[in-house]
This record gives sequence, C-alpha cells and structure tokens, in this order.
Amino acid sequence: MVVQRPPGLLCPARRGQSDEDSHRGRDPIKARAGSRPGASRKTHQVRASRKRLGHPTGACGRRTHFPEEDDMKIGIIGAGFIGGTLARRWTKLGHEVSIANSRGPDTLRDLAKETGAKAVTVEEAAKAGEVVVVTIPQKAVPDLPKGLFANVPKDVVVIDTGNYYPVRDGQLADLLGGTVESEWVASQLGRPVIKAFNNIFYTSLLEKGAPKGTPGRIALPIAGDPPEHRAKVLQLVEELGFDGIDAGSLADSWRQQPGTPVYTHDLDAPGVKKALAEAERSRLPEYRKKADDSLKAFFASQK
Repeated sequence: MVVQRPPGLLCPARRGQSDEDSHRGRDPIKARAGSRPGASRKTHQVRASRKRLGHPTGACGRRTHFPEEDDMKIGIIGAGFIGGTLARRWTKLGHEVSIANSRGPDTLRDLAKETGAKAVTVEEAAKAGEVVVVTIPQKAVPDLPKGLFANVPKDVVVIDTGNYYPVRDGQLADLLGGTVESEWVASQLGRPVIKAFNNIFYTSLLEKGAPKGTPGRIALPIAGDPPEHRAKVLQLVEELGFDGIDAGSLADSWRQQPGTPVYTHDLDAPGVKKALAEAERSRLPEYRKKADDSLKAFFASQK
C-alpha cells in the first residue's frame, strides 16, 4: 500500500533544515524569468501568450478573473510543498511573489531562481502585498515574530493553509480542547484569516487545475472572515483552475479540518458541498485521530 503525504505536511527536512523550509527538486511546470535580465519583456510575452492559449495546467486565462493591471503582489511564509507549489503556480500566472522561511532568504536561492519569486525575510513577506499566505506547521505559528501583522493594512488578505497533526505538532491544548484550528491561528496572528488550500495534496494543486466548466473539475472550500477577503481568495482559486466553494465564516472552517469528509478527496463542486454538509462537529476528535493515524503510517513508511 502506498501511503501518501497528507496536505500540509512538508518535505522531509535536509540536515539542519526545518520542515517548513524544505523543498526539493525541480517542478515540471517551469516558472517565468522573474527578475533576471530581460524579465520585463519575457513577462509581457508570457502574459500575451496566456491570453491566447490559456495556462498549461488548465487554469483560466487571467482576463476571466482579473484585469492584467491587477496582477497581485503576494507574500508566502513557508516554503514547503504547499508554499512552494503556490509560488510556482502564481509566478507562472504573472503574480509578483515574495517567499520566506524560518532560515532566511539565502536558503531559498534555488527556489527563487527556479520560479522568479523573490526570497525575503518573514517580516518582508508579511508586508509584501495584498495577499499573504501562512503555510507552516501549527507548532511553528506561535514562533512567528510577535506583532508580525501589526502594521500590515487591514485590507491585506491573510490565508491559513495549516492543519493540526498531534503526532507532528505536539499537544496543543486549545486545539485538543476543540478550538477551531484556523480560529486559533487567527488569535495567534492577531488578525482574521481565510482557511484555504489545506485539504488538497500539493500534487493535485500543481497538476490538476482545469478550465471552468470541465466535468469533474476539482473544487476547494474557502472559509473565513471578512466576506470580502473570502471573495478574493475564491477568485484566486478559480484562477488556479479549481472551483471555489464558499464554505462560510471562519467558525465554519472545522468542516475542512484533517480527517473530515472533504479532506484529501479531490471532489468536484457538488461533492465538496455534500462533504461539508456531512461533517459532524461532535466527531472532530475521531476525524483528527484518523488523520493523525494516517500521518503516523506515512512516517513509518519513510523509515
């Protein structure tokens, strides 16, 4: 039996490297030139080509969702599988991405060279633009710099992709006591978050985007506050080639936590809505144990 790495679990760390910093190998989807000489001209060519031909993974052309002048500046905190995949996809689509990890920009030179993303500090990523993605293990959230978002404008959208696995993250009393995971993250960061990209394998996020209207197109639930922030993330999801499903406020985000019916199944829009409705809050400890046991099996398979 092949045991898959759960979403939110990052690459095994190299020696001396924390797991949220790790990324390995080159991706089959090559990113644009970024800041290299001639990048401006190449970027223009990429955008023109995108308009004519569409994205190779099936993502919709930018003009379907955002005008060209609305290419976004996006910060990513965490350079593991999900963070690295989002950097690859978003730079390919023309966004300006700044990415950080806990070990500093020098450790991200290869990823920056590959994708055209800018390697920055955590503090710089938090102030990089209109969307910031926090994609690190739950145990690492309290270790982020204090007041990281204190001077970040309130209209900046903060996305939380995290998942709590006790076998990896330890015994976090609030979460074990029933606090909704992303509500806990929001309290740690001191600002609202949108829960997204937590229930999909990075390989699916990388490879399975499809044009809108494609039968069986994968859908992703998006929950969080305020509603206008949720709407922006729904647009970003659509642009990546997935159906965005409005899953309600942050208080409702427990429905997409590890082990729930919507978790890791690559469902289409009707399937996601059905799975969200089928989730039962009283079963959260059962769901968590199921996910944790899966992660234990993955760890065992790597020995």
